[in-house]
Amino acid sequence: MSLLESIAGPRDLRALSRAQLEQLAEEIRAFLITNVSRTGGHLGPNLGVVELTMAIHRVFNSPYDPIIFDTGHQSYVHKILTGRADQFATLRQQGGLSGYPEPGESEHDWVANSHASTSLSWAEGMAKGYALRGEDRTVVAVIGDGALTGGMAWEALNNIAAEPELRLVIVVNDNGRSYTPTVGGLANHLAGLRTDRRYEETLSVIKRVVNKIPMFGRPMYGLMHGFKTGVKDVVAPQDLFSDLGIKYTGPIDGHDIAALTNRLEQARQFGSPVIVHCITQKGKGFRAAEEHEEDRFHAVGQINDVTGEPLSATLQATWTDAFAETMVQLGAKDPRIVALTAAMLHPTGLTRFAAAFPERTFDVGIAEQHAITSAAGLAKAGLHPVVAIYSTFLNRAFDQLLMDVALHRCGVTVVLDRAGVTGADGPSHNGMWDMTLTGIVPGLQLAAPRDQARLEETLSRAVTVDDAPTVVRFSKERLPDELPAVARRGDGLTAVDLLHQDPEARTLIVGYGQFAGLAVRVHDMLAAQGIPSTVADPIWALPISPELVSLADEFDHVVTIEDNLVAGGLGQRLRAELAASGVEVTMQHFGIPQEFLALGSRPQVLDRLGLTPKAIAQEVLRAVLAEAAPEQVHARHQG
Repeated sequence: MSLLESIAGPRDLRALSRAQLEQLAEEIRAFLITNVSRTGGHLGPNLGVVELTMAIHRVFNSPYDPIIFDTGHQSYVHKILTGRADQFATLRQQGGLSGYPEPGESEHDWVANSHASTSLSWAEGMAKGYALRGEDRTVVAVIGDGALTGGMAWEALNNIAAEPELRLVIVVNDNGRSYTPTVGGLANHLAGLRTDRRYEETLSVIKRVVNKIPMFGRPMYGLMHGFKTGVKDVVAPQDLFSDLGIKYTGPIDGHDIAALTNRLEQARQFGSPVIVHCITQKGKGFRAAEEHEEDRFHAVGQINDVTGEPLSATLQATWTDAFAETMVQLGAKDPRIVALTAAMLHPTGLTRFAAAFPERTFDVGIAEQHAITSAAGLAKAGLHPVVAIYSTFLNRAFDQLLMDVALHRCGVTVVLDRAGVTGADGPSHNGMWDMTLTGIVPGLQLAAPRDQARLEETLSRAVTVDDAPTVVRFSKERLPDELPAVARRGDGLTAVDLLHQDPEARTLIVGYGQFAGLAVRVHDMLAAQGIPSTVADPIWALPISPELVSLADEFDHVVTIEDNLVAGGLGQRLRAELAASGVEVTMQHFGIPQEFLALGSRPQVLDRLGLTPKAIAQEVLRAVLAEAAPEQVHARHQG
């Protein structure tokens, strides 16, 4: 029986010797590599926190002492140590283990926080609540150096510094990276701390020399403990944290269980907020991850557990690839174009642009709010910024988009990757809110291209709009085959492409973006049942095109299909425009309901929602036949 198999919960760690703990760490790494290689997931971050998570669970009494992970993708070891190792075959699968902390899974998971920089606010609130209730509990927040670049983390630190009675331990998991190397002033400061060995070396020399003094050596060293702060300030300045008034200890080797346990125990007993600064290596123990400079296997699909090579031999172009290529082409033509991202240079496809135009590329760290307002400033200075982020993260910068960009009529283009249902990363990562949110922004223009040709067309137009925000959204799915139009009505912002046109059709199907192809498949199924239809793609979904309103007026029945919330989506906006124009038409809206979507692959989620060609065609057919029934009855009576 392996040591890992003997661990039923955190308490089992406390009976292990140092040698056994080191053996357990090796077993956990092997377990992670084997299992995550099969399911996909966040491998590199978890390989880096094995000893750190073990030490946290040895010192603190989870779940009585809550452990809050930020962002949460590094919680796999925590899940293993809290009795969920046997569920790892279901990781990130429908009905299985979430890739983030999930309170529904275990009492050891407190917060399902899979957006960065929130852990300190959660921890501060919980610690304050326990203090008010008179409960002697310590809250632990585990936050990476990448997440510390987010402004919300510093808002929390500002408040924590003013509350010295809080029993709160902040564990900084410092591996110098988020997806890619951490950027900014904080990153530079932490890099100085983690690489400057003069502090520990100086203390070591002092301790050896002083302790050799007969009779007075050991007491003298104790009296000189206060000198330690002075040494820190001289050889490894700690002012970033000490000036906040928060106790700091570190930096500590995040892979030394004994050192970690000692410092964490000291922090636990301190009784006030303490920052424990731990240096870890992302991807540790898996050579392929350690040598993967791009992101150290931050997130992987199914891979070979020895070589790290992807198991899928088929390389399919993605929307991100198409965007990356288009940005380089546009950047070469227009020197006003600059690019910004929030710690996701590679995932959003801006790596190529950065290689071609490094002085025109800005990675601001995990700070979406700053990215959007900084873009407004760049626009005011005469440039055209393109901000590339995931759709779900635009939620965090809505106020900046509304009040800093739109109110000031700044020409800023926001490119939203991973729009619509994403699936395996769970409810927080579905890009299902962006169109509903952006739809209330005055003057905003939003495009959802259906293929690469339309992506190039819409992005090329977007970077010429200098008096309003523009948004281009696309899916994480593979890039669809080109879907040419048979006709186009209008031009530019008002353009509507007709993908199928039937002169006898009384039903109009409106689909756009990733769902344009779905609309075509619904058309084909209806045609097989003798129901002709016309398929339209409003390339610029916002504002509602007058051409689309005019087109809808020509039909009796209009169907809208969208990879966004139905509430506030294109369908409802089109209904309002038709009503305002006095057009009476039967409408059906298909999209995402106003609820958090349970974990599952994209096809599984879409199937649950009834967003499949068969399910939609059946609903449309039922509605068309119901509309036709009264007329058929009337005709029989006339006969």
